[in-house]
Amino acid sequence: MSALTGTRHLVRLILRRDRLLLPLWVLVLAVLPITYAASFFELFPTAAERAAYLEGTARNPSIVALLGPAYGDSVGALTAQRSGFLLLIVALASLLTVIRHTRTEEEAGRRELLGGSVLGRHAGLTAALLVTYGADLVLGLLTAAGLVSTGLPVGGSVAYGLVTVLTGAVFATLGGLAAQLTETAGGARGIGLAGLGAAFGLRLAGDTAGNDWPSWLSPLGWAARVRPYEGERWWVLLLPLAATVLLAVLAYPISVRRDLGAGVLPPRLGPAGAGGGALSGPFGLAWRLHRGQILWWSVGFGLLGLILGGAAEAAGRSVEGSPRMEEIVARLGGASGMADAYLGVTLSLAGLAAAGYGIQAALRMRAEEAAGHAEPVLATGTRRSTWLLSHVAFALLGPVVVLGVTGLATGLTYGLSTGDVPRQLGRMLAAGLAQVPAAWVLAGLAVLLYGLLPRLASAAWVVLAVCVLLGQLGAVLELDQWLLDVSPFTHTPQVLRDAWTPTPLYVLTALAVTLATAGLLTFRRRDLPVL
Repeated sequence: MSALTGTRHLVRLILRRDRLLLPLWVLVLAVLPITYAASFFELFPTAAERAAYLEGTARNPSIVALLGPAYGDSVGALTAQRSGFLLLIVALASLLTVIRHTRTEEEAGRRELLGGSVLGRHAGLTAALLVTYGADLVLGLLTAAGLVSTGLPVGGSVAYGLVTVLTGAVFATLGGLAAQLTETAGGARGIGLAGLGAAFGLRLAGDTAGNDWPSWLSPLGWAARVRPYEGERWWVLLLPLAATVLLAVLAYPISVRRDLGAGVLPPRLGPAGAGGGALSGPFGLAWRLHRGQILWWSVGFGLLGLILGGAAEAAGRSVEGSPRMEEIVARLGGASGMADAYLGVTLSLAGLAAAGYGIQAALRMRAEEAAGHAEPVLATGTRRSTWLLSHVAFALLGPVVVLGVTGLATGLTYGLSTGDVPRQLGRMLAAGLAQVPAAWVLAGLAVLLYGLLPRLASAAWVVLAVCVLLGQLGAVLELDQWLLDVSPFTHTPQVLRDAWTPTPLYVLTALAVTLATAGLLTFRRRDLPVL
């Protein structure tokens, strides 16, 4: 039997399981660069306007830290820079997809069941990598074709598409290696995210320190140095290709030598006791399961808030003199100055991301049920409603913490730039927390889907993707208001304006409570487990 026997069947299984999620993130990430290019063509049609934007915003240290460098003032170069943060999301999606279909399957025991059939030892890892590589390839093709359709040069569009494909491939293979090193999916995700964070940190240090050698150590730094639309450096694409091969060469021998279910790194022993009651009940157990996510999301969004606040002044100045840009940003984020409008837009995007945390935390219940961890807990004196509420509490608490940290960090750096830290801290904290009820609505929807239709609970991610698309494209494409109103974030008041009403916050909170309550009632009445 070949080591790759059964790979084709596993590929079909993965595609069937990810038939919603995989096309979703591919489509969203393919559309956004196209909209950026179309926006630059419309908002900055002349070379003089683009040059002013480049000097006023694109080369601002905070913008460079977040997005990467801009190597020219052409629409293509500005689009490539504006899409820089999307490459981080591509890397993250690729990394997590591979871990989900390798180490998570092994930890849940499904890989052992499949291994009892005619299945080669390399089949699982190979199938996960092939599917993820294929998704990245489709994403790159769609992105390149879309950019060409906007009128950008073919060469630069192909270069950016290849950058997307190879960046995703590097981190997909990193996920495959991380899955061989630990016994748990959480540990594999920790290793993978640490590698992604290191790559982002090196890229940030190289792009902002005036000496770019650290960026040459980072796959995210290589992406910018291909220079799409500004004299493409095709040879730089060999670096991510070589990194992908190297990581695969490391991962495959380990997958053969280790025992099934084991990892190279020894597992860390847990505490001998419950730690003074920390694990003595369902809420203590839920805290144990969710605390790492809350910590790392808070740290990441705190750093993001520091960058966004530092870029606010430059972003506000960049749109002055472009009436169309002022109109769009005002519709999205408020009218009390362009810097406030920029901060309103960015905090709204942070709200969408925090909604992703709420959905992820709510769907942890589904993962616990599918893995067989819920039944032993519910076999004790723990009631179903108590167990569900222990997880729902963190699905609601997480967005509050994440958005609160984001608002405070944004207010700190923005306040330092304006010389009024106390006032800006309060304003930005309020603006961040104003996004919480809308995030709660999506978390409540995830709870309802879990209680009512557990097999379709992941459809909550589809709803979030729709909200992202409406938020990113709605104002630019001038969609009808009734369509924009589908997203709860459309109803979030812009508290950075001089006058606003809290009524939408009350309505959104009531809707979130209603959805979560309906999820609780339906969960109490359905069979358990539903696999």
